[in-house]
Amino acid sequence: MKTILYLLPLFFVSLVPLSAAERPNIVFFFADDQTTSTIGCYGNPVIQTPNIDHLAARGTRFENAYVSQAICWVSRTTILSGLTGRSYGTSANPELARPDAVQTLYSDILRKNGYRTGYFGKWHAKMPKGYRKEDHFDEFEAIGRNPYYKKQPDGSLRHETELIVDRGIDFVKSQPKGKPFALNMWFNACHAEDGDRRPGIGHFPWPRAVDGMYEDIEIASPRLSDPAIFNGHPDFLKTTINRERFFWRWNTDEKYMTNMRAYYRMVSGIDGAIGRFMRALEEAGLADNTIIVYSADNGYYMGNRGLAGKWSHYEEAIKVPLIVADPRVPETQRGKVSDALALNLDLPATFLDWAGVKIPERYQGHSLQPIVNKQKPADWRTETFHEHFAVRNRIPAFEGLRNQRYKYVRYFDHGNHEFLHDLKNDPDELMNLAADPGHVKTLRAMRQRTTDRVTQLGGPLDPLKGKFTASTVPHPQASAAASAKPDKEGFIKVFDGKTLRRWDGDPKYWSVEEGALTGKTDGALKVNHFITWKDSTIRNFDLRVKVKVTEGGNSGIQYRGLSRPDLGLDIVTGYQCDVVANVPKYNGMLYEEKGRRILSHTGEKVIIDPAGQPWVVGSMPVKTFAPDEWHDFRVLVEGNHHQHWIDGHKTADLIDLDAKGRALEGVLAVQVHVGPKMKIQYKDFKIKHLADGIPLKQAADHPIPSDAYGVRPQGKLPKDWKPPVYGKR
Repeated sequence: MKTILYLLPLFFVSLVPLSAAERPNIVFFFADDQTTSTIGCYGNPVIQTPNIDHLAARGTRFENAYVSQAICWVSRTTILSGLTGRSYGTSANPELARPDAVQTLYSDILRKNGYRTGYFGKWHAKMPKGYRKEDHFDEFEAIGRNPYYKKQPDGSLRHETELIVDRGIDFVKSQPKGKPFALNMWFNACHAEDGDRRPGIGHFPWPRAVDGMYEDIEIASPRLSDPAIFNGHPDFLKTTINRERFFWRWNTDEKYMTNMRAYYRMVSGIDGAIGRFMRALEEAGLADNTIIVYSADNGYYMGNRGLAGKWSHYEEAIKVPLIVADPRVPETQRGKVSDALALNLDLPATFLDWAGVKIPERYQGHSLQPIVNKQKPADWRTETFHEHFAVRNRIPAFEGLRNQRYKYVRYFDHGNHEFLHDLKNDPDELMNLAADPGHVKTLRAMRQRTTDRVTQLGGPLDPLKGKFTASTVPHPQASAAASAKPDKEGFIKVFDGKTLRRWDGDPKYWSVEEGALTGKTDGALKVNHFITWKDSTIRNFDLRVKVKVTEGGNSGIQYRGLSRPDLGLDIVTGYQCDVVANVPKYNGMLYEEKGRRILSHTGEKVIIDPAGQPWVVGSMPVKTFAPDEWHDFRVLVEGNHHQHWIDGHKTADLIDLDAKGRALEGVLAVQVHVGPKMKIQYKDFKIKHLADGIPLKQAADHPIPSDAYGVRPQGKLPKDWKPPVYGKR
């Protein structure tokens, strides 16, 4: 076992124990994956966070709060143990906490000193084998995501943010009089649902109480989105999961806007839940002696630098919000902004200091209480240590120091590649001064201080086992294929023939039977229901699938679709290749759900003009395909050119020139339809992602003939209805 030296003195240790009446209650709200730029009081003019802003208005907002390592489980374990990741692990396995390092958490110390402790929400700490986390709190319930919406006994769905605060309110309502408490509510939000890459409600699910928020708001593009910024990185940063996940959520304007609105809703959902808790605290008569802390486990790239996630050394990853509202401090100390360098490492020491409990000598952080009560002490830290070593085979590992002027880091698995940023003259960290002759002295000094700090915290890590694996190429031809592994022909299986694990839909209608994705209805449906593929959006593609539908059945292959939670969590709109057993002119046609509706009947070659009117410019034979038999469906979409086939026979050929009405990217789904009792099955489902850059067909190159006639619209028409003729408009 490595020897750990603790050389930094601990400041401000309480020497006089507090009486029971003097000990404050402590409530810790902990968000996931949140930057300071997504909170109103930190300067965001769009987002609505009135309750968090109110905490800042009556407390202290830290302008320079950071995490020692920007990843969920290390940050969380650091707070629980009071130790940096390098100190609580081992050099051979730094991600896993040693038994002695986590035998006593800060919650255990509070319990021994008369506090009732509660923990509700995300845990995600890598503890030793056999570790019983529930033994370290009086009340404990791990509430995770995947899915975010939890089914309740009455059949309703409730978001994890709401459930966590529900448990917190119950905890407060059952609080014994005269006994202090420490309550942790650790949210999963705003973490993306990484296994569900449907933009919006799939990737960033929000509490339904904030439905519709930000829908009409244009959210500014990433400030550091210039491609030159991304291209200036070394190769090992351009191919990591920071780049891979960029293509999951930020790589197009439409996807960025949809996901940012959803992310903002998650933040406002947290804010609303905090407001609900604060009202319950007031009603319980406990607000005047309860300190509220709000922070996050790490920062988050929101498309800046061409990146997603966290993990690397830039400010977006390591900087977090930190707000402390202590109702006991004088009016003069409320609503202030501190420039003190604060760390997540400081929180457990602060909690114990508030409780009047001696801070263990092994703790590596400092109590923030003096800053909250008065002002930053003259001998407060001027430099912070940061590192990353989690998932070293896919995430570049680094270590380094940050002070008010400079940041130095070295990526020690990548030739000790060094960065030196001048934070005063280059706050966006766009220039690397490591090779600048004018900064040699600063570089050498910070390099040595980093080495010294590493030694103090436990020493260097063991060499990387195996090779570093790139997650993506920097600029994939087909962005939807990032992280996918196609077969020799370039196809990806979208259904494994055994489970629905890569799909999202209502199990009331969807299951797996006979190796097929199977939808069933009893004839009582009031609206259409969908099951949606979660692995990626689709843009340009070649899709193949075998389909079997019962007599009278009606379904469809939804593509480039849009999830519509305003209509239902499983509702999808957009283009559809129809599957209709009994009506040949509908089977294989191109329909648009909740949109322009029938775009082309089967056998019609169509051009949709720029105003959205579809015109028949040619025809193909219409064939009948028997129900209750397997048929091969193919959908090929290249730019704005759509083609459908059944058993090799073309059923639709359409060019969509309607720039306003068409979609160029969206989700893949299949449908069960209102109408008669039916059974629809899909198997051998696969897709080939084609290049993003396929050019769109232009009106000048595809003139509509004067004798072209309008596609017959859906619905009942007058008996004397005749299609319009293009040349006689």
